[in-house]
Amino acid sequence: MMINLFQSAALLLSLCWLQAVNAHLLRSRGLTAQLVSGLIFGGACVIGMLMATTIQPGIIYDARTVVLSMAGLFGGPLVAAIAAFLAGASRLWLGGAGAMGGVVEIVLTVLLGLAYRSFYLQGKVSRRLLPLWFFGLLVQAQGLLLLVLLPSEYVLVLLAQAALPMLLVMPVATVLLGSMLEHIEHRKRMDLVLQMSEARQRAITEAIPDLLLVLDQDGRYLEVVYPKDNRLHSLCPRRVGQSLFEVLPHNDAWRLLNFIQHTLTSDYPQKIEYSIQGPQGLMVLEGRAQRLDGPIDGKRAVVFLARDITERMSAERELRIAAIAFESQQGMIISDLDSRILRVNKAFSAITGYSAEDVLGQKTRMLSSGRQGPEFYQDMWRSLSETDRWQGEIWNRRKNGEVFPEWLSISAVRNGQGQVINYVASLTDSTERKAAEDRIKQLAFYDALTTLPNRRLLLDRLQHAVASSARSGQFAALMFLDLDNFKNVNDRYGHQAGDRLLCLAAERLGNAVRASDTVARLGGDEFVVMLESLERLPEEAAAQAEHTAQKVLAALAAPYRIGTAELRSSVSVGVVLFNDESCSCEELMMRADLSMYEAKAAGKSAVRFFDPVMQDAVSSRLRLEEEIGHGLLTGEFIGYLQPQVDEAHGLLGAEVLARWQHPQRGLLGPASFIEVAERAGLVEQLDFQMLRGACELLALWRQQPALERLSLAVNISARLLYQVDFVERLLDLLRETGANPGRLKLELTESLLLDDLQGASTCMLALKSHGIRFSIDDFGTGYSSMAYLQQLPLDQLKIDQSFVRKLPEDGSSLAIIRAICALAVSLELEVIAEGVETEVQLSTLRDTGCQRYQGYLFGRPMPLVEFEGLAMANTLDSGREGQALLWRI
Repeated sequence: MMINLFQSAALLLSLCWLQAVNAHLLRSRGLTAQLVSGLIFGGACVIGMLMATTIQPGIIYDARTVVLSMAGLFGGPLVAAIAAFLAGASRLWLGGAGAMGGVVEIVLTVLLGLAYRSFYLQGKVSRRLLPLWFFGLLVQAQGLLLLVLLPSEYVLVLLAQAALPMLLVMPVATVLLGSMLEHIEHRKRMDLVLQMSEARQRAITEAIPDLLLVLDQDGRYLEVVYPKDNRLHSLCPRRVGQSLFEVLPHNDAWRLLNFIQHTLTSDYPQKIEYSIQGPQGLMVLEGRAQRLDGPIDGKRAVVFLARDITERMSAERELRIAAIAFESQQGMIISDLDSRILRVNKAFSAITGYSAEDVLGQKTRMLSSGRQGPEFYQDMWRSLSETDRWQGEIWNRRKNGEVFPEWLSISAVRNGQGQVINYVASLTDSTERKAAEDRIKQLAFYDALTTLPNRRLLLDRLQHAVASSARSGQFAALMFLDLDNFKNVNDRYGHQAGDRLLCLAAERLGNAVRASDTVARLGGDEFVVMLESLERLPEEAAAQAEHTAQKVLAALAAPYRIGTAELRSSVSVGVVLFNDESCSCEELMMRADLSMYEAKAAGKSAVRFFDPVMQDAVSSRLRLEEEIGHGLLTGEFIGYLQPQVDEAHGLLGAEVLARWQHPQRGLLGPASFIEVAERAGLVEQLDFQMLRGACELLALWRQQPALERLSLAVNISARLLYQVDFVERLLDLLRETGANPGRLKLELTESLLLDDLQGASTCMLALKSHGIRFSIDDFGTGYSSMAYLQQLPLDQLKIDQSFVRKLPEDGSSLAIIRAICALAVSLELEVIAEGVETEVQLSTLRDTGCQRYQGYLFGRPMPLVEFEGLAMANTLDSGREGQALLWRI
């Protein structure tokens, strides 16, 4: 039996040796190693069964339970299955009474081994000696229990011969085999850790972009690890064992040897920089060395890392140059992608007044002056996105609030992936340059004495005006002016006084024209005025030009106070109109000049047009203005009365209509003089004369019972209504004449109310409080607004005759009249229709709800005597059952 134990021990040792060989040879081949392990464990079982002790025929005793249990514990399912298959097949092949029991024992032993493995992997048990012994004892115990599967005559014999050896020897064999396999696995794990460590160290070493050297104390190369950068290969020895003096120049070798000696005496890593001639030129290297703890071949050694820093040194040199360039005379800004300021230089602070602390982290828009609109910045960013560059002049704001011009250049900075990461801007203060440009421009385009545009700038603007007039169809005018008798001023008072007079004349000219017009000085006492955007009709454009010329004449005719002297100088004006490109600029200048000389020939202080037809029209208009002014002074303007009637009350009163009793031309209607009076600024005087006449007439009617109930309506212009003292003047007139304010009605044109609604309301409320009534004339033809109908203290809406004239055929006019009547009812206003001429129109108006009328059907405008006679003759008979008849001529 002891011999069998030694055989089993030898078999177990052989198994461990084979498993160790398998683990070493096939450590990186997982599946192959498991297959071989399964064959080794299974082969050991087969060999053990072939060498087993036969206790009874067909019943053998061997150590397969130990082998199979370790196969399950250390090999896993695949190894255990292969071993169990070989062992089971071999046991069946041997046959005998114990064959089936042997197969069951093989299966159960493998399952016990796998169960132990599962508990071990879960951390519930270990694989130390005592747990292995208990496990071996358990395996052998289950083997003894399986004896019940044998014939009964063998059981006692087996228990007597094999039970004790199985319980004493096999658990120990299990501990022995398990310990050896555990040691094999531990070495396998350590080998794997060592391999991983070596691989990691090799990867780290290969990843370092440095040349790695191990040098002994004599400067001899003991180990060389090449970097992937082959530029450093020329600095390495051809073979290990060479010294520094065989590889490097003598001076460099001595310097590095001294560095190695210094490193060997230091406890800390040392650093050195040196230059060396490489295959592509001079290279700058950075070396770092650290001594090794133990000697190599009896000599102390260091680990030396050499890194090529040529490019870094070049980049640092470029950065130093860039830093010096950054602190240039130009202001510099570096911003991020969101325009947040990252860095500025001293020149920026000097230009803007902002320190670096003021602007860092702020957006660049903090410098904006507001002079450029959004379109300007949109174009700037579009250029930056398309070309990575933009430059131009921009107005920015200093810290003290001063707005200044600067020349700005912006460049985008992109990274290696082509993405914009920064913006670099340089700025130069253009204040002095702009001032110099302005001075040059002033000298080139402006008169030095008066600062007015000179001939050169005038011709440029005239050329643009000619082109603009040709496109728009609007007229423009060129006016030549020459101061009359200016030479006498120079001769009598001196050129200094003459220059002062010219400056004053230039100032007056600028005040006499619109801001959009051009006033220029050609030299001497000659000035030019250019008017643009006049009316399209030549007559109206001529009237505008003539009106401006008259203002110029009046402005320059006023006395000039120069020192103690009071000087006077009239002016002669020549005018030419144009609205096409038929004449060149020089031709227009010549025509205006000729017209000016005609004005001088006419007696000076005069205006002459180059076009005779226009000149006649202007002359006629001027004569008419003079005649209107004379007529207002002599009482030539009189009021005619047109009756206004009411459906229920008959004759209500009349509208006062201005007529001009011209000494030569006879009686003239408003069409002959109203427009000219408005242009000449005489319409206010005319309106107030009509108001005065109406008040005087109401005062007279107040004394006559048959006429005292009649009212008078007077049209007033916008200019009169908006005069500051209009309310006081009208109230004074009422008190002076003794007229009844309740019988006075002021008719206002609808469109004039839009000019100053608040001012009109204030004026009307003041008059309304004294009983004066208000009516809107020509209602429906202007810009009717519910807002002013509600806000203004109105009494009446007057339907324009243009709507009445089309009744009853025009459905649109009828609809408008109905709407006006409904609107008046809702606002509690009276409605009166003017221009009623036929019975059909009257009937139609009556059907719409309108009950007050004015028109030829009831009477044309007539003199006062005629109106009073008709009014007396057609007074309603109040005795006819209280029912009034509609009054007609």
